[in-house]
Parts: sequence; structure tokens; C-alpha cells
Amino acid sequence: GFMLPPMMFSQEEIEALVLGSRWVAKMADARLAAGAVDALEKIAAILPSDLKAEIDNSTLLVAGPRRQEDKADLTLIRKAIRSEHILDLAYEDESGTLTERRVWPFALGFFDSIRVMIVWCEMREGFRHFRTDRIISAVSTEERYPRRRLVLLKEWREMQGIPLPT
Repeated sequence: GFMLPPMMFSQEEIEALVLGSRWVAKMADARLAAGAVDALEKIAAILPSDLKAEIDNSTLLVAGPRRQEDKADLTLIRKAIRSEHILDLAYEDESGTLTERRVWPFALGFFDSIRVMIVWCEMREGFRHFRTDRIISAVSTEERYPRRRLVLLKEWREMQGIPLPT
């Protein structure tokens, strides 16, 4: 685990933490959602009572949960990303065509109605995006892919014209 030193938050920082945690709790998979709730509870436990009240009474709300359910195990995908393991996918595209892919997952994008796994696809020899609600199955090969996840992320960002975080 991570240990945080004693801290004090501004009202805007607390609002950001509450809003972000509420969004993750409603939009992420069950394990990540539980992590968001637990993290916010731990932060609330160390705050002075007036700031804790800001968490309890926050008026920043998040819309209801996503409509489309994932067929893929996002916990497995996140683990594959962290460990840089290759996944074998069965994927159904928009027209219903089933394909099998061997991919190097390096990021997950969370949007309001869908989630997207960002990968290097061995078959296409390039970056691809796979909607997680269309992944029929994902199996970790437990084999590391030959390039580093952060290098892939940097190259993908440059290709997309997304500035690197400062």
C-alpha cells in the first residue's frame, strides 16, 4: 500500500476528489469502483470535521451507471497492462464479425457510455482501439510483450496529437 503524509486539502481539491471518486464508483468495474469508495473513506477519516462535512454534503453529482455491460474482465485487462502481458482476444466488431487478435494492452479509456482498451495489435502491426463491451474473451498469455508500456503510450499519444502530461 501507499502511505500519505498528513495533508490539508482546499475546498476545490476535496470537490475534485469527491467527484472523481463518485465517477469511478459508478463508471468503473466493481473492483476499481470499490477502490474509489475505500480511498475516499480513508481520506475522509483523516480530515477535520468541517472538511469531512464537505465530502458528505457535496453537491457535485455523477449520472447513473453505464448502459452497456462489459463482456471482458477489466481486472484481467488492468493486470495485463501493469505486467505488460500479451492478451489473446476474441472480438466482435460493429457489424458482428468475430476476429481473434493477439494484442499488447497498454491503456484503458473510460468514457461515459463505453470503455476502450488501447493496444498494439500484432495482426495489424499497429495501434488499435477495442471497445470492452465487444470483447468476447480475453486470455492472458502471461508472456511479456517486447516493448515497454510507457513507450507504447508515448508513441500512441504522439500519433493521436495528445500532449504529454506536464
